[in-house]
Amino acid sequence: MVALSLGDAVTPDFPTLRLEGESNSDALERLRRFHAEHCPHCTRVNTHRNLVFGEGDPEASLVFVGEAPGETEDELGRPFVGRAGQKLDEMIAAMGLERDSVYIANILKARPPNNRTPLPDEVMRCGPTLLRQLAIIRPTAIVALGAPSTKFLLGTSEGITRIRGVWARLTLPEEIGGGEIEVMPTFHPAYLLRNYTVETRKAVWSDLQHVMRRLELPTPNTGG
Repeated sequence: MVALSLGDAVTPDFPTLRLEGESNSDALERLRRFHAEHCPHCTRVNTHRNLVFGEGDPEASLVFVGEAPGETEDELGRPFVGRAGQKLDEMIAAMGLERDSVYIANILKARPPNNRTPLPDEVMRCGPTLLRQLAIIRPTAIVALGAPSTKFLLGTSEGITRIRGVWARLTLPEEIGGGEIEVMPTFHPAYLLRNYTVETRKAVWSDLQHVMRRLELPTPNTGG
């Protein structure tokens, strides 16, 4: 297992991560409101309809992290609800889980123009909110979907093909409580749809089985 840490990111002056006695749900909602008003990326772009903060169980043991909302996500204000989202739902179901039992988020909370890959400065401006989401939830494991989310979470420049399927660690900044969360990088569901080969499907399923074992879930021999 590789232990990696995250470098400094561009951040606004965030409020206290968690108030005394505050639930995860309330802390996330307070963070969502702050992000909508102050994010140095999302408050400057004007090509999106809705912010897509994230959704799911605020006490989830498993969090899926993608890169940015697409057109359908932007329209509905929810993460992973387009074609890639349907594939992610299948992946979650194959693990024996339900969508509302996990948490799903992206690095960027606003759709990039023409669905392009997030730019490095966008990632560093919007990403600190994701780190705070993760610090509030404190999941057992994160599945990093695709190269941009993997590179951000692990502070690496390695390609997804080289590092998928290998456990690594996200080291949270000390100002939000520090600590480590295990990360399993895998292919993005959109890549899986574009390259729907037996080899790619087996690779993703193998990655998900690693996560299932870490979460002590039953691991059947085949999956979607």
